[in-house]
Amino acid sequence: MRLLVLSVLCVVLMVVDARFETLKPLRSQMGLVLTPFYWLADLPVRTWQRATEQISSSTSLVAENEKLKAEALLMQRRLQKLAMLTEQNVRLRELLNSAALVDDKVIVSELIGLDPNPFTHRILIDKGERDGVFLGQPVLDASGLMGQVVEVMPYAARVLLLTDVTHSIPVQVNRNGLRAIAVGTGSPDYLELRHVAETADIKEGDLLVSSGLGQRFPSGYPVAQVTEVVRGSGQPFLIVRAIPTAMLNRSRYLLLVFSDSRTPEERATAAAQAQESADRKAEEATVGDSAVSEQPAPTAPAAPTASDTPPPPPPPSPEPEERP
Repeated sequence: MRLLVLSVLCVVLMVVDARFETLKPLRSQMGLVLTPFYWLADLPVRTWQRATEQISSSTSLVAENEKLKAEALLMQRRLQKLAMLTEQNVRLRELLNSAALVDDKVIVSELIGLDPNPFTHRILIDKGERDGVFLGQPVLDASGLMGQVVEVMPYAARVLLLTDVTHSIPVQVNRNGLRAIAVGTGSPDYLELRHVAETADIKEGDLLVSSGLGQRFPSGYPVAQVTEVVRGSGQPFLIVRAIPTAMLNRSRYLLLVFSDSRTPEERATAAAQAQESADRKAEEATVGDSAVSEQPAPTAPAAPTASDTPPPPPPPSPEPEERP
């Protein structure tokens, strides 16, 4: 009975509210009273929306930060190459293809582990065979060369650093092109140059870059900076020490360089084929020029002879003089 009465009352109130304006002030007052309840009811939804926005904003900021770090790393690598190219352009203006040296393909990797053995300098990165990493691949950071890949796993790879005692790299002085071999000393603070003659033009502050002669590292990447040159020490060669330009103990994001991965035999074959093609084109051009030169030259029209020219008209006879 009570439910029926309440139902009838609700129907009456709805009809009165729809047909008349009698309940409008009451509805307004009820809305004012119920506003806090509306706010409380909507609070979980608004809280969830704000949390979602904060999480999405944080995720997008982290992704953007990672992207900017990778771009900054790539730009730093290009600056390394540009330093070497500037010196090369000063010494040798005809290197027209030098800009191609900056365009090696690279991928960004992250350091995920260190070798616990204190007598070896090796690190572990998060790129492996599935990413195209191969043995001997050069690795660098934003400041210079760090080492090369010595072990490849499906999803990770092990890198041997420049300062390991078993590592050596052919370098050249960026100032004058002097070639040498930089070897690891087991200390992360410096490298040594082997078999540098007493008369060699090398001094403190010289930048050492990779020469590319070992067919392993691409040429032109910074390796180390000379900090000490000892002359006249009783040794047949100079004692030269250099600090690595790469931050071996601090870099977390690294670059894997995909340069020309062909073997020396494949490079030699390709170079021979290119030279043969160039010689063939030059020979064809020479044959074409000689054929053009053997064609008979057009003859000039013959000068008219004396028999062909008409005789000149006779001179006019003089008029007779009048006599008195």
